[in-house]
Amino acid sequence: MSTTRQITSISRTAALSMVQAALDAAEAAAERSSIAITDAGGHLVAFARMDGAPAQSIQIAQDKAYTAAGFGIPTAQWHDFMTQDAPLAAGAPTSIERFVPFGGGLPIIVDGQLVGGIGVSGGHWSADSTIATAGLGILS
Repeated sequence: MSTTRQITSISRTAALSMVQAALDAAEAAAERSSIAITDAGGHLVAFARMDGAPAQSIQIAQDKAYTAAGFGIPTAQWHDFMTQDAPLAAGAPTSIERFVPFGGGLPIIVDGQLVGGIGVSGGHWSADSTIATAGLGILS
């Protein structure tokens, strides 16, 4: 029986590159965003807030990354899950700390392993999702 396990996580260098790619995409889209990258455990690794991004976007971006890393799925998928499951819809938003059930958070998966999450906040969730996808693009 093994008593320990090893968790692969996003590196600081890769996280900073992802933040820059997302910032570039946000700038190109004329969005003012906050971008957060967490490790596999949901702990903040890299973060940037653009000038003019709403103050609330700081926490929301971190929580989107946390939710995506914690569950290993895009945050946008939670809406569909909750519309099809009344108990989940009633309980998840109030019972799961830092839970974000709308787009802008994506899991970071490398070689089939979850290594972190990216969260973007500042615009409509669909724009946030596009910017997060641009951040993931540096891993391709």
